[in-house]
Amino acid sequence: QVQLVESGGGSVQAGGSLRLSCAASGRSFGNYAMAWFRKAPGKEREFVAMINSIGGLTTYLGSVKGRFTISRDKAENPVVLQMNSLKPEDPAVYYCAAGMSYFTRRSEDFPYWGQGTQVTVSS
Repeated sequence: QVQLVESGGGSVQAGGSLRLSCAASGRSFGNYAMAWFRKAPGKEREFVAMINSIGGLTTYLGSVKGRFTISRDKAENPVVLQMNSLKPEDPAVYYCAAGMSYFTRRSEDFPYWGQGTQVTVSS
């Protein structure tokens, strides 16, 4: 079974940091763009960050740019989202996703998803 599994979620004070990882099983995602989305209760799912298959290109939601960093290792190490300076608007379930193109932020263009990891920020 193809699976993406997120880890590293938790609770942190505003201004603190968390490091999310996404591990894959069932197939290699080395040739896929990898992305993070998030969904807060009562809100729509939104794009957060993405990195291309090689790892040389990244793009971010405007409100997290400069605070979050997405990275990956071509040797199939876990894809990571480093979140610094967390804000009260950041709490959500964060989802890892794999897609065929770096040039889309639409969730429907990402066929593989993890089950999510909860991030809570206290203000």
